[in-house]
Amino acid sequence: MAPTDPPAPAPGRPPWAVPAALLALLVVALGVIFWLPQQFAPSTDAVNGNPPAQPPATAAPAARPPSATAPEPAASPWSDAQQARLRKEAQDVLAQLLELQFQLEEQGADQWARQAFATAAATAAHGDEHYQARRFVEAKEAYQQSLAELQALRDSIPDILAQNLDQARQALEHGEPAAAEEALARAAQIAPDNEELANLQARAETLEPLLELLANAAEAETGGDLAAAEQLLDEAVELDPAHRRAAAERERVRQAHRDVRYNRAMSEGYAALDSASFDAAQKAFERAGKLRPEAAEVNSALAELQVAETAARLARLQTEAARLEDSESWAEAQQRYREALELDPSLVFAQQGLARTEPRARLDKQLRAALAKPDRLTDADVAAGLRKTLQRAAELSPQGPRLQQQISELEQLLAQASTPVTVTLTSDAQTSVVVLKVARLGQFAERELELRPGSYTAVGSRDGYRDVRHSFTVAHDQEAPSLYIACTEPI
Repeated sequence: MAPTDPPAPAPGRPPWAVPAALLALLVVALGVIFWLPQQFAPSTDAVNGNPPAQPPATAAPAARPPSATAPEPAASPWSDAQQARLRKEAQDVLAQLLELQFQLEEQGADQWARQAFATAAATAAHGDEHYQARRFVEAKEAYQQSLAELQALRDSIPDILAQNLDQARQALEHGEPAAAEEALARAAQIAPDNEELANLQARAETLEPLLELLANAAEAETGGDLAAAEQLLDEAVELDPAHRRAAAERERVRQAHRDVRYNRAMSEGYAALDSASFDAAQKAFERAGKLRPEAAEVNSALAELQVAETAARLARLQTEAARLEDSESWAEAQQRYREALELDPSLVFAQQGLARTEPRARLDKQLRAALAKPDRLTDADVAAGLRKTLQRAAELSPQGPRLQQQISELEQLLAQASTPVTVTLTSDAQTSVVVLKVARLGQFAERELELRPGSYTAVGSRDGYRDVRHSFTVAHDQEAPSLYIACTEPI
């Protein structure tokens, strides 16, 4: 189990008491290792089984009576050897203990695990007491216990490091710079090269400006400026992407801002729909759909818009078609009815309107074509066809002003086209003259012909002379032409 930080030192004990005690313990341990063994080591002869050297000879003691107490026997070489071995074992454990102690001190264990470190030091001090009293077995056991306590402390370092890193993370999340700095300082003592420590230290450097951004964002949100709040939170997340609270705040404000814009777009869409501003309504509903793609209300609004727009368009087409019929613009009215049927083939008004306007549009086209080329009426076949068309037109009811004017103009053109004009032709009485498609006149000096308005060609021929050809036009509203035709150029 990872040790926890010890309580503050007892009142009256100076803060340097524990380090001073540890330093004294180190000096004692070094003395135990290097000086004390020499004081108690048996002589070489004793270890080899030879009797120890005797002190220098002194005056012989006075004779004692046989009943006097016998002198104390000398130390046993075997016992001294056992003691030396036990002392050596205690020293070996102590050496491991001191090495681990120094290692942990370099990692600051006396600061971040003060109670556990002091407990191990106290256990080692008990070992020193046993060692000084030559109770080497008890000293070794105490050293081993202290070593085990320090080893447990060493083994708990990953957990303690993790605890301090977690404390630093929590302090960063809760906006507590001092607590974060303290936890990071302890972690830096334990593992200064830890990668996660470096990341947290970098985050700690940005904590103050991040907290300022969060505060400004909260103020903007309170003032109703969600756009500014979202922008500030974007900056905060960019400053520290790992800060969960900043990310959560941004997501919350972003959603709130999105909801406000969604509701505004839907309201604008329905307002535009009520005023028949369908393009504006379409844009508003589409904007709402981008803000909340999963919202069923958007699809319903778009469907409602389509129905309203279709109904309005059909009404407009019906109105326009009726107006065009009144103005006898049959082709345009026919096109409006066709557009209506494309939207809804079952519309009765469009079906009836199309049936009514199609023949009128076709007739209007024929009449306008005849009016555009009146010269073609000089052709008997064309004129006959137009008379039949005019007869159908005269049978239509009702007849609007435009149709009546067309019929009147075409009847007048037909009358003019069928009224002959007297044309005088003169020649030399030696040239044979032919008016193409009219008559072969032969040789004459003067001849009159009754010709319908139109274009004609006269050809003259004479043996030994080159033929001549003259084209002329007869019009009802122009003076009749006089034409001289004679072959005068010899071959």
